[in-house]
Amino acid sequence: QVQLVESGGGLVQAGGSLRLSCAASGRILSWYVMGWFRQAPGKEREFVAALKWSGGSTKFADSVKGRFTISRDTAKNTVYLQMNSLKPEDTAVYYCAADTKNVGSTRVVPAAYEYWGQGTQVTVSS
Repeated sequence: QVQLVESGGGLVQAGGSLRLSCAASGRILSWYVMGWFRQAPGKEREFVAALKWSGGSTKFADSVKGRFTISRDTAKNTVYLQMNSLKPEDTAVYYCAADTKNVGSTRVVPAAYEYWGQGTQVTVSS
């Protein structure tokens, strides 16, 4: 069992930055993949970024490449999403998620992730 709690959302102007945190309780095993997804009003939940807990390899959605980074602090069992050069279209509720059954390449579909946080709102004003 993994519990995830996000924090760090808020209101920011376009071009600004935010850092989201996802604190995980429970044992995070080496093969787990930790992901960030987002959901804007009226839209489906979409993949943003993911990180393999073991070696830290990362994957990003094309829409955020070069602007967002994902990292982890293994001592704190925490995953971070650093968001720079934010755009109004980045406005959404951001969710942290854990894929505990990953056996190969990082998966980007929400259904692959068994555990989810409650979400944190990010609003980017123009």
